[in-house]
Amino acid sequence: MDKRLLAILRCPVTHKELSLASGPTLKEVNAAIDAGKLSNRDGRVLDESLDEALVTDDGKVLYPVAGGIPVLLESEAVNMEQLG
Repeated sequence: MDKRLLAILRCPVTHKELSLASGPTLKEVNAAIDAGKLSNRDGRVLDESLDEALVTDDGKVLYPVAGGIPVLLESEAVNMEQLG
């Protein structure tokens, strides 16, 4: 993802800064997706692994990146507390 774009993106709900999810975070998220245990804020269970994602600076919310494009819709956000 373009670093200039990443520098200006913010969570549309909390306005917190976003950063690329780390490898270990993506691995944990994808394991939960594979197990059918992760849903977005709309309640839809995720069924496709993520190659990239953005996470808020407090680590509480994750947004998928599809084809290099951040999906910054509240309904597509994932509450990271589901992993705990």
